[in-house]
Amino acid sequence: MATNTNVNTMEIESSDVIRLIQQFLKENNLLNSLAALQEETTVALNTVDSVEAFSSEILQGNWDNVLRMVSQLKIPEKKLMDLYEQIVIELVELREIGTARTLLRQTKPTQLLRDQYPDRYIHLESVLSRSHFDPKVAYPNGVPKEKRRQIIAQSLSSEVTVVAPSRLLTLLGQSLKFQEQQGMLPPDSAFDLFRGTVPVVQAETDDVPTKCYNTIKFPKKQHAECVVFSPNGQYLVTGSMDGFIEIWNYLTAKLRKDLKYQAEDNLMAMETAVLCLGFSKDSEMLASGAQDGKIKVWKVQTGQCLRRYSPAHNGGVTSVCFSPDGTQVLSASFDMTVRVHGLKSGKMLKEFRGHTSYVNHASFSADGTKILSSSSDGTVKIWDYKTTSCLQTITPHDGAGTMAGVSGLTVNSCVPFPRPNQILVCMKSPTAYLLTMEGEPIRKFTSPDSLTEGTTKDLTATSAGVDANKKDSVGVPLTDFLAVSLSPQAEIVYCLSENRQIHSFHSDTGKHVRSIPVGDGEVIGMASHPLSNVLAVYTVDGRVLLWKA
Repeated sequence: MATNTNVNTMEIESSDVIRLIQQFLKENNLLNSLAALQEETTVALNTVDSVEAFSSEILQGNWDNVLRMVSQLKIPEKKLMDLYEQIVIELVELREIGTARTLLRQTKPTQLLRDQYPDRYIHLESVLSRSHFDPKVAYPNGVPKEKRRQIIAQSLSSEVTVVAPSRLLTLLGQSLKFQEQQGMLPPDSAFDLFRGTVPVVQAETDDVPTKCYNTIKFPKKQHAECVVFSPNGQYLVTGSMDGFIEIWNYLTAKLRKDLKYQAEDNLMAMETAVLCLGFSKDSEMLASGAQDGKIKVWKVQTGQCLRRYSPAHNGGVTSVCFSPDGTQVLSASFDMTVRVHGLKSGKMLKEFRGHTSYVNHASFSADGTKILSSSSDGTVKIWDYKTTSCLQTITPHDGAGTMAGVSGLTVNSCVPFPRPNQILVCMKSPTAYLLTMEGEPIRKFTSPDSLTEGTTKDLTATSAGVDANKKDSVGVPLTDFLAVSLSPQAEIVYCLSENRQIHSFHSDTGKHVRSIPVGDGEVIGMASHPLSNVLAVYTVDGRVLLWKA
């Protein structure tokens, strides 16, 4: 579990947000939208570029500019009546009688003046009808034009404020900069502001990761037991021995604090060690399976637990995944069963029995009509999803006999290969297999470190005090594969071996490409990024090693 600092929350007034949007509309000359927003929300922007300039326009009698600015402001009715009264009088003085008459008889402020202050309105009609202009008669109470302008300028200036330009964009930019500094966003990268995500671009070509560019560190007894990338490539998730589930930025290796619940140290968690994780196809839900047989389904954006299956199995849950439509959860367990659970009902819907040892992995076929399960009994079983009947039991082989004569080896995983009717099988051996759904061999991927293909380690080496990791020890070195994974476009097969090597092979030929040593700690497993040439390898000593091409 990562240690996080609590983040104080700050209340933001909705009216302030509306004003930010209004300023953006005004600056981009979207005046109709601005007027509609002000009318619907009753929130006025009331900003000007400069109060001094606004006041100066009034004092100089530049009424065209003043009316244009005032039309975008929300000014009290009485102050608007004072303004329009002054403009009408000055237009008469300039002998612009037609304009004065239109302003007096066809504008809202002067109509309000007529209704609320009829004496003042009648006075304006009188001034308008005179054959000559007399300032002493025109201006009420003997207050001269300049003085009245000053009074109006002071009155209207008190209604407006000055705000720095582009406040919305400035605040968004500052927010992104802060998130980058806190490790929430990768530096110097594009950001989808609307979706709140960093766009992940599909790698142009598949390549072998050769550089360890970052590391996530856990306390040794709280190491990650499982690691998974989300299908959209946005999240790297770890499930650890202490039961915590944490979401990381896979580029910076920092906890994703843009997720509010993680920023507040309110992590997703199981009661016992998390053994497996699985995302829904849309990356919005996450399923977690634990050592005590329980499964939980989470909403990634909020950290809310949507469903609990307690327990889902009578033994530890070794594998979880969602159905293609996201309505069901498929799980495998040490209790030798595979089960399907309804997300809506919260109940077990189907059970698949037939394995005689632990079921290490289960997945849906590409079309969702079949279930693939891998077991320590040395077999892969293919089940009919609807009837739960076993359609096929496969003991992987290379065409020259079952694993070159060795049967009953643990099958770690079996996943659909992105070609019709093909599956990729990882066994506890130095060879992984590409098979048809009927079990016929297509291709094999064999560790270059293995001395005798298909044989197992000489267990007497350890009892005799000899280092079984070294090639000059008794028997075969620790070259068995623990996990397999595919590059984004499935052109490369990655195999993680017990001797801390990632072996890469061309998927279409089986030819070995390269082997990369990944550290000096005991390795547990590996996950590959769905869109980029990135691998995550996790170890018993509490590290998640991030590799890139």
